[in-house]
Amino acid sequence: MLAFLALAIQEPVLAPDSEARWVPFELTASNQIRFTMQAGGREAMAVLDTGISTTVVSRSFADGLRLKHIQSGRAAAIGGAIPVDLAEAPRLALGGLSRVGGRVIVTEMPALAGLAADIYVGSDLLGCCALDIDYAARRFRILQSGRMPFTGDTAPLARTRIGVFVTEFTLGGRRLRPILVDTGDGSSLTLTSQSWAISRPPGIRITTTLGFGAGGPLVSDAAVLPGITLGGKATGEAEVRIEAAGGFSQAAGTAGRIGTGMLLRYRVLLDPRAGRMILSPDPAAVTHVVRSTSGMLLNYTLGTLEVLHVMRGSPAEQAGFKPGERICTADGMPVRTDVEDDGRIEWTVGAPGRVVRLADCEGRERSITLRLFY
Repeated sequence: MLAFLALAIQEPVLAPDSEARWVPFELTASNQIRFTMQAGGREAMAVLDTGISTTVVSRSFADGLRLKHIQSGRAAAIGGAIPVDLAEAPRLALGGLSRVGGRVIVTEMPALAGLAADIYVGSDLLGCCALDIDYAARRFRILQSGRMPFTGDTAPLARTRIGVFVTEFTLGGRRLRPILVDTGDGSSLTLTSQSWAISRPPGIRITTTLGFGAGGPLVSDAAVLPGITLGGKATGEAEVRIEAAGGFSQAAGTAGRIGTGMLLRYRVLLDPRAGRMILSPDPAAVTHVVRSTSGMLLNYTLGTLEVLHVMRGSPAEQAGFKPGERICTADGMPVRTDVEDDGRIEWTVGAPGRVVRLADCEGRERSITLRLFY
């Protein structure tokens, strides 16, 4: 999410029983690892984010802790650069890891549904140790570097000059590196436009998609790949987002990012001091991409569906839908009946050839015919 200059910080301390201290988490609708931790003697809602060099505290939470301001500046973020403050850190504790002293970044955090958190725990806290993320069991723990509690495929892992975690993978016969390992990014893969230009497989169709970061919403090109080679093994299908020149990955000095959308297919051990990332595949994980067949990215609120983005080349674009429009009925039924518990809307990814009748809140109706378009 953020890249900031490397800071001299207090080294975290790992408790002797840290291996037994699993931290339960929820995987949000945007694929963020959200859990509770302690900050300045208070309980805080936190997100595990190896894509940031310095732990971030929301401005409202920092104000409640009365953190001492040090200096102000700007930091690179997904969606664009944002204003930030540097402040003295409170005591931080999660699982068996704690730190007293050091610095944190304070900034306004996204207020979007499913993104709310007080703290984004960055690589300044996590880089000391090995991070064991068991996505299937929705828990993680922090271990001494060098521990290997399970086996799997191995990929190289290092820390950059600013401290974030990086690895590499192969696409189209090209080895791409450094690739940011970003547990705070809910998407699967992101590549800079330069990396995409040299590795794009033939016959891949491109559309657009919408993402959100600390810097705001971001429209980017997107495609579905047959897979990449990570840790010497093929991953299965993956959606890739292609950042325009000057995007976050380029600003961070990387060729792209691997996010939780890909990592959740595995149990993952991140151990930069030992130079390795261990990936143990989850046999129950979904390894194909659920494609939109409508081309609509929607947000459900107050009984209506707001159109956030219309994907390029899609049935929704062909039918003339625009961002900001609201849909109240689908096939004559209120849209609230279509929203599933996980937030998905069934007809948006329905079978190709199906015709869906959509009406706005004034009763004006348009139909779209679902199809594969990317």
